[in-house]
Amino acid sequence: MTDNRDSDTLTLVDNSFGRLPDHLLIEIFIRLPVSEWAQISCVKKQWASLFLGECLWQAALMRTFPSASQAKRRFAALYVGKHIFALDNDIDEIVGHTYLFLKEQLELSNMPPPSGILHGTIIDQFITCGKSRDVAHELASQIWLAVLDNLEENQHTFLLLKRLALEGDVFLPFPYSRSIKVQWRVFEKLFTDFRDCFDQADYYDVLAIAKNKFQPIPSAWLGF
Repeated sequence: MTDNRDSDTLTLVDNSFGRLPDHLLIEIFIRLPVSEWAQISCVKKQWASLFLGECLWQAALMRTFPSASQAKRRFAALYVGKHIFALDNDIDEIVGHTYLFLKEQLELSNMPPPSGILHGTIIDQFITCGKSRDVAHELASQIWLAVLDNLEENQHTFLLLKRLALEGDVFLPFPYSRSIKVQWRVFEKLFTDFRDCFDQADYYDVLAIAKNKFQPIPSAWLGF
């Protein structure tokens, strides 16, 4: 009897939401945490179409960042700058766009540009925006670390990290040299999150490079 009542209640709720016009659904969705949007969009085709269109993103942008222009990409950049980097100043949007650019370059391409080129592009962007070499280097390092921490754990990411680890060191002057913190994070993720993806030959190749870069290396990285 209870199961039937629960089922009737769910049906009633579903029917009620089904009768709501799109503009009211959008007003509801933009008040929910962004982290839940992907799951919400999978409930119904009607809801999925709302998340694919611009109206929801425009409404979310105007509600969260009233002074911003209306664009999905800008909402994402501002959200990243505010919530991932906790920035609230003149560079929050630039940092957000740079994070999105780097993440897309690393995730969507089977052969992304060498990390040195990507890093140099980021550094030049911040220097062009009037930031000092030290600030540019620190911002670039923070962005690299955030992107590495937010890559999906799949075969593509393993191959990407292995490629970053195997890239030969090229002498570049500060601030174009990659941060040691970023290089460390690449090896740390390989030897912890992706240890099971190695074959024996690859493991010892990467381990040899790690030993040349860092002394000492954590004992947790040892042992195939």
